[in-house]
Amino acid sequence: MKEGFRQSMAWLHTWSGLLVGWVLFMVFAAGTASYFKDEITFWMTPELHAVAQNVVPQAQTAEGAVAYLQKHGAQSPRWFINLPTERRPSTDVLYLAPPAPTAAGATGAAPAERPRRRFDRASLDPATGDAISAPRATRGGEFFYRLHFDLHYMPALWARWIVGFCAMFMLVAIFSGIVTHKRIFKDFFTFRAKKGQRSWLDAHNVTAVLALPYHLMITYTGLVTLMFMYMPWAPQVAYKDRGGEQAFFAEVFPGGGRDQFKASGNKVPLAPLAPMLAQASAHWNGAGVGRITVHQPNDANAVVSLTRAEGPQLSNDQPSMQFNGATGALIGAFGDVPKPAAETRGVLYGLHIGRFGDPLVRALFFLSGLAGCLMVATGLLLWAVKERQKFAKALKQGGRISFGLRLVDGLNVGAVAGLPVAMAAFFWANRLVPVGVAERGEVEIRWFFIVWGATAVLGLLRPTLRMWQAQLALGALLFVLLPVLNAFTGPAPLTVSLRAGPSAVAGFDLVAIALGLGLASAVWIVERKRRKSLAKQVNVQAQANVQASKAPAGAQPSLVTSEQGS
Repeated sequence: MKEGFRQSMAWLHTWSGLLVGWVLFMVFAAGTASYFKDEITFWMTPELHAVAQNVVPQAQTAEGAVAYLQKHGAQSPRWFINLPTERRPSTDVLYLAPPAPTAAGATGAAPAERPRRRFDRASLDPATGDAISAPRATRGGEFFYRLHFDLHYMPALWARWIVGFCAMFMLVAIFSGIVTHKRIFKDFFTFRAKKGQRSWLDAHNVTAVLALPYHLMITYTGLVTLMFMYMPWAPQVAYKDRGGEQAFFAEVFPGGGRDQFKASGNKVPLAPLAPMLAQASAHWNGAGVGRITVHQPNDANAVVSLTRAEGPQLSNDQPSMQFNGATGALIGAFGDVPKPAAETRGVLYGLHIGRFGDPLVRALFFLSGLAGCLMVATGLLLWAVKERQKFAKALKQGGRISFGLRLVDGLNVGAVAGLPVAMAAFFWANRLVPVGVAERGEVEIRWFFIVWGATAVLGLLRPTLRMWQAQLALGALLFVLLPVLNAFTGPAPLTVSLRAGPSAVAGFDLVAIALGLGLASAVWIVERKRRKSLAKQVNVQAQANVQASKAPAGAQPSLVTSEQGS
């Protein structure tokens, strides 16, 4: 019974990992990159590399942002101001711009035909409040962050259900893998190179156990981040007669939503922000403000909401304070003592995104994420290696592998080798696509999917070791040359950024070189395997020739015929 249970867990582990493995590999890769999404975005906007690194008082920065918004977005019902941080040196503002002008008589058009309002954004110099000249439009690291749970090019609701489904399979694979490997921790210290299937199993065990707590945490907390979508029934039932889910969220996350702030129509100048910032910082024991939201600016009902800057706290939910925008008087403080359930959810959410950590902690999360990528990749390859052994005799006799194995081989090439090529191509597109191209951010993303689609198609058409080599080598070359590309297209080449900063640019270039060298080492491993396979084929052919020479006249050398036919 005990052995039967372990065998059933092995079956469950195999299929729960294989069926969603390619999606999980993408989720792990994009999610791992998201730990440094601000640094990625900074690298992808070289126009910001020359922004002064001197610390500017928050009051000066905020007043400069308000002056810019008064000039360009005075009619907007909401302003969003993200103050500079160590990871993001510019002041980023976002506001609703007025709708584009319509043709004469369009004011009477049906609501569906009226132009929609759009968000305008700008990056400002913290010291002067002036817009930084022509920063290129890019999604930057935000693209990878959204990709790992929104998947792009599909409705977000569907994508999040798909990712949640895959995450549940991942949890099943982790727990069934722990049950299956009774020597799992002993195997962690064992790696037998050049042993075929045994080597792949050892690599899978090492990468799985190396960051096992991380794998459990990141998978479970990933489900928690979207728990209100996956399990909405409790608040729906409990708050059925109390205002529904909106009442639930208002109680759990106090501070008010945008719908409660209505304009009065009486124009009143916005009160200075400096006293509000000082009062909020004092209330939070010296912690700074991270985000400023102004509802109905320049109106008698204006409300200024200040959110505390992210710090070493595990919880992702930051407290906020609201002030009367006309008088500057304090309206209330929210989230200082969150309720236990909300705090638990905030901590789990914070653990998942890792923003609480300093660069060292996020680097450890990044390495653990890479281990997760290797764990998924080696699991996919291990299934193919084990399955191919079933066809060893048929292959020797000139047969072919099954369609299922060939499909898995092709998907492995496209997912494991093709995704790094697409990610590198995304960075190259950022620097090579002209700055003035319309919808430039989407153009960069389009190149990511074009390259990934091309690698996937090539992998499906020819899932051979040569194809593995070609795609891994291309990915290695693109990553290793990214610092060279940066040197020719940005103001902070590696030789400069290592000495004088920005450190984020230097870190990105160094990580790109390391990833390129890692892919290059994979090329070498594949080449060694290919040569070993060729040598084995040569030996088999030589033995077949010897047997044929010893055979009686008129006998048919079946092995030679089958090898030639294959």
